Order: sequence, then structure tokens, then C-alpha cells
Amino acid sequence: MSDLRLDGTVFEDLRKTFTTISDRMDAARRVLHGTDATAVGAGRLVEEVHDFADEWGYGIKQLRKHTGGAVRMIDKIDEEFGKLDLALAASLKSARPPRRDR
Repeated sequence: MSDLRLDGTVFEDLRKTFTTISDRMDAARRVLHGTDATAVGAGRLVEEVHDFADEWGYGIKQLRKHTGGAVRMIDKIDEEFGKLDLALAASLKSARPPRRDR
């Protein structure tokens, strides 16, 4: 391998972060939507809490769409970086002058 290095865990960490963001947000939405909103009082306020949960659901779908795209891009960067690293290593190896035995 060449001197061009990037710790592979960087890509793994990014992938994990982006894949779990929308799952965590969706879990919060489900909890909010499943909560007994009557505890907040007036009927109108109960409706507002449920509307908020529904809008959050739409936002979560959009977030999932975009984080999915980010994960695909992270995977592509990881793949291309690996190819670049191998190409650079091969280039460095072929550019070395032959060893002279003394």
C-alpha cells in the first residue's frame, strides 16, 4: 500500500451515523404520536400535537431519503478511495528504480 491512507473506520462511522439518524427520529415520532395527547388539555391542543407528529413523520421520510443518499455516497467514496490507494501504490512500486546488488 502507498502512504495515502484514511482509516476505514471513518467511513464505517459515517455510514452508521447516517443510517441510524432517521431510525432514531422515527422512534421519537412514534412515541410522540402514540402518546395520550389528552394530557395536554384542550381538544384543539390535542389536535395540534397529533398534527405535529404527522408533520414530523413527513420530515422523517425526507430525512430518510437524504440520509440514504448520503450513505450511498459514503460507500462510493470508500470504494473510490480504495481504488485510488491501490493505483497509487502500484504507481509508486513501478516508479522505483531497480535495486542494484553490490
